[in-house]
Amino acid sequence: MQERVFPRTIKLIVFLGDLFFLNALFLGLYMTGHLVIHPAELSWFLFLGFANVSWLMVLFYTNPYKIIRMAKTGRVVSEITFAVFQHFLITAALLLVLEIKQVHPWSLAVVYFTFLMVALVWRLIFIVWLRLYRQRGKDIQHVAVLGYGTLAIQLQRFFMRHPEYGYRVSGFFDVQGKPEKKLGSISDFYQHVTENKIDEVYCCVPYVSYIQVKDVIAWCEDKFIKVKVLNEFRAFSLKGVELEHYDNLPILNVIALPLDDKRNQLLKRLFDVVFAALFFITVGWWLFALIALAIKLDSKGPVFFRQIRAGKNNTRFNCFKFRTMVVNDQADSLQATRSDPRITRVGSFLRKTSLDELPQFFNVLLGDMSIVGPRPHPILLNEKFLDRIAKFMARHSVKPGITGLAQVRGYRGETQRLQDMKGRFRLDVFYIENWSFIFDLKIIIATVTGLLADNEKAY
Repeated sequence: MQERVFPRTIKLIVFLGDLFFLNALFLGLYMTGHLVIHPAELSWFLFLGFANVSWLMVLFYTNPYKIIRMAKTGRVVSEITFAVFQHFLITAALLLVLEIKQVHPWSLAVVYFTFLMVALVWRLIFIVWLRLYRQRGKDIQHVAVLGYGTLAIQLQRFFMRHPEYGYRVSGFFDVQGKPEKKLGSISDFYQHVTENKIDEVYCCVPYVSYIQVKDVIAWCEDKFIKVKVLNEFRAFSLKGVELEHYDNLPILNVIALPLDDKRNQLLKRLFDVVFAALFFITVGWWLFALIALAIKLDSKGPVFFRQIRAGKNNTRFNCFKFRTMVVNDQADSLQATRSDPRITRVGSFLRKTSLDELPQFFNVLLGDMSIVGPRPHPILLNEKFLDRIAKFMARHSVKPGITGLAQVRGYRGETQRLQDMKGRFRLDVFYIENWSFIFDLKIIIATVTGLLADNEKAY
């Protein structure tokens, strides 16, 4: 993938914009009296100076201004959120050291939340502008491809489908292949690159030899031309592929996932905690009381139901739910079915509206679950399909969720049939392989809108 960064002028504009908004927010906080200077005015200017220097330090090791052409929006959000969160921690420490007290305990959090929103919008505006700019044929990367075959053809089609990335294939070079599809042999490649402005070279390993690729890389390094190597890695489709190095020995890690990245883990966990805390502060405290009262008036037994379920890496945890059945000995072993006589009147309503799942926000705060992820299965249900679906435990590579992609696509409720479980498993794996912060937000929105519709599998 292309790693060319924004043009220098655009990077500078984005950087200066971030710096301006950061200082403007802090000055606004100071002028409105939400930060009080103690013991002297000098401490405020000292704090502001440290805040700017520390932002530069954070940028140095997080590098949120490096945007690859085909970067997903989720990656951009993840990187700037990580940088802002790091600066938030540094600033909080500075407030303690310089004895600058906050009039309102949420003032610093409000500043950084606002700064994050502004920085994201600021960045996304430039990303959209650049893509439109490239669609008009500007800022083009000219590409030469070594080796003509299926991979080379698919690469060209990809570039043609996505003009917003700004790539243009000048031609193919290969001993094999149809004459009308290539400009010449490998030996003709060097003359073509010399006479034409070629920015990148793609080597399709199945069609060119290792020695030829090695020679091309050595030659292109002297010309400051980037070389990318394509290989047929799609056999490892269940999970991601990551290149690691043991000294100078390249190793393919075929179990790399987006949530293996520590920054993505931090972003997801931070969102989970904030989302769950806001839920309890705004809605949960009174909604839980009403539901608990209704359950108690409707039938005898506890308000909550606890069940052992399989979590990340197949670790077991207590999953909380509102009790929706009369107390019975088969609650752990027999999955609920349509018109199940064990389900109470209140329980039927809670199941149809998914309100019975709300206590799992406790599981989120405890760290057993996430807001979005594959739904946790009872142990017996996992054991039932373990040997019937290949690589079934791959869905346990991440924390289970209160909601998930499979649920918003219709695979919720009873899953006794193999066909239903295969459908759920396929979507769970797709979510794990393609996770992004934006993906989580889309699933949450789809979950909320889905609750308003009648779901025949909700029973």
